[in-house]
Amino acid sequence: MAEISLTFPDGNARSYESGTTPLEVASSISTSLGKKAISATVDGQHWDLQWPIEADASIAINTLKDSDAEALELIRHDCAHIMARAVQEIWPDVKVTIGPVIQNGWYYDFDREEPFTPEDLSRIEKKMKEIINKREPVTTEVWDRDRAVKFYEANNEPYKVELIDAIPGDEPLRMYWHGHWQDLCRGPHLQHTGQVPADGFKLMSVAGAYWRGDSDRAMLQRIYGVAFRNKEDLKAHLHMLEEAEKRDHRKLGREMNLFHMQEEAPGQIFWHPNGWRIYTTLQDYMRRKQEVGGYVEVNTPQVVDRKLWEASGHWDKYQENMFIVEVDEDHAREKAVNALKPMNCPCHVQVFNQGLKSYRDLPLRMAEFGSCARYEPSGALHGIMRVRGFTQDDGHIFCAEDQITSETKKFIDFLSEIYSDLGFTDWTIKLSTRPEKRIGSDESWDYAEKALGDACNAAGHQFEILEGEGAFYGPKLEFTLTDAIGRNWQCGTLQVDPNLPERLDATYIGADGEKHRPIMLHRATLGSFERFIGILIEEHAGKLPFWLAPRQVVVAAIVSDADDYCLEVVEALKATGVRAEADLRNEKINYKVREHSVGKVPVILAIGKKEVEERTVSTRRLGEKQSKVQSLDEIVSQLSQEATPPDLA
Repeated sequence: MAEISLTFPDGNARSYESGTTPLEVASSISTSLGKKAISATVDGQHWDLQWPIEADASIAINTLKDSDAEALELIRHDCAHIMARAVQEIWPDVKVTIGPVIQNGWYYDFDREEPFTPEDLSRIEKKMKEIINKREPVTTEVWDRDRAVKFYEANNEPYKVELIDAIPGDEPLRMYWHGHWQDLCRGPHLQHTGQVPADGFKLMSVAGAYWRGDSDRAMLQRIYGVAFRNKEDLKAHLHMLEEAEKRDHRKLGREMNLFHMQEEAPGQIFWHPNGWRIYTTLQDYMRRKQEVGGYVEVNTPQVVDRKLWEASGHWDKYQENMFIVEVDEDHAREKAVNALKPMNCPCHVQVFNQGLKSYRDLPLRMAEFGSCARYEPSGALHGIMRVRGFTQDDGHIFCAEDQITSETKKFIDFLSEIYSDLGFTDWTIKLSTRPEKRIGSDESWDYAEKALGDACNAAGHQFEILEGEGAFYGPKLEFTLTDAIGRNWQCGTLQVDPNLPERLDATYIGADGEKHRPIMLHRATLGSFERFIGILIEEHAGKLPFWLAPRQVVVAAIVSDADDYCLEVVEALKATGVRAEADLRNEKINYKVREHSVGKVPVILAIGKKEVEERTVSTRRLGEKQSKVQSLDEIVSQLSQEATPPDLA
């Protein structure tokens, strides 16, 4: 038998017989490692403990404790199989299809006539724990296709037969058994069912799903589950989901009367006065920041002839996401074809191209609160987070190549200030580098990638490299912020683009008197206003910073004799720029406080006879149980300061 050399992470190598499995390797090191092992990493590939190793390779043995990504992948994949086995043990007539790992868990699709109920999920969970506690071995074999097809036909599993028919080539297929239960799977899997933490998973929900995503095919039932390495991690995840539900911007949008959406305008927002107040306050803040940052604001058309989209390249690459508008120009035989703009960049180049530009005009920082429209499938729409009509805080910096680093550094500083003002201090930068298919020389890519990295370092921020994730024309930076419950949101971007100025013939006169192409830096800070406002609502659970809150103060009368003084307090607050309103209804003060607290009004000033006599107010802040008596002058001064936007404070 031929021998192979396996090299371990510490650099040491050992000889084994060709065909040795990782389990045999782990057991040769120590009996305890053989028992703890869950998988191996062989030449960088995740490897089942039962798969033979036929040639020299590097190897690392994975355990549940020291291999987070591999452990979670296996736990979730095995949970999918164990759940499918549990379902078929309870209901033998149910047919199984596929069950992949997804973020935080897995799902499996079943063909069953009766719908699954919440009680069924509890029953399935109980059966899964029974299977896990049996600690039955997980085994694997490789079969030829004919054998696999005959097996599934004999067991009345038509979906598995169809899956085999759809797999290209004629290579053998890998089969897995969890105890007596079998499934078609590429693997890898754990050693035995007992390696799945019995207290680390939970079945979450049931949804409908068409077979192969085809609405003409059978409607299946999809059961979702989540799984982690231990009950503490599961508990933390479930707590995060509870927090996310409380913070859901759609729910808070109703309670705060911010916006609504309806089927006559799918993916588009009807802003109510309260919501539009947030929008315009945020926009005014961004406009001031951009002006200080040296940007010139422009506004460009929403409907643009297809000729520009063809010239920019968007017609070929982006047409399926564009809303097409046909116009019968002067009753011409051929209708003019236009599109609602899905982005602003080609139009900004048109502004740049008006008049001769010199190197002295660079960098030219151009910004627009551009109204855009993109077709998103109805199933992808999500409140105001994923819409078809939106406004970008879009900007394009036209600069020379040697200005990329300095302009990028300025943008990172600009973005950092804004995120801090809006309450986000935890954010990261990712640098996406050249993909395999790209334009431009290696030298130009080297320069642009280094320029972005140097800018991050100069701004004092570390960055993660995403190999090959850049656009075909240039590298980019992605800015991802983390919210109060640990969710990540990719919002800001900066993209180096030498391609669009070339396509749209943008030039400037250099110091040498010759024409040169500018580099275009596409940048966004918030992304879309709609999505970012949704993020803000969820980050603060509706309790927005005072300066952003749409309704800042409600002055509530306890008795009707206080009405005149309430109105006086409202006017005093309004005179200093505070958004204040009176509540003079004939309702009990506890009712008023409860109602306005649900509406997330930050400050409620209660006024009764005593407050009228002493010219004071009883101040109650959102989330606090105790109220505080303050003089009118004191509260007006205090709240006027709090109402001042951070850039004006």
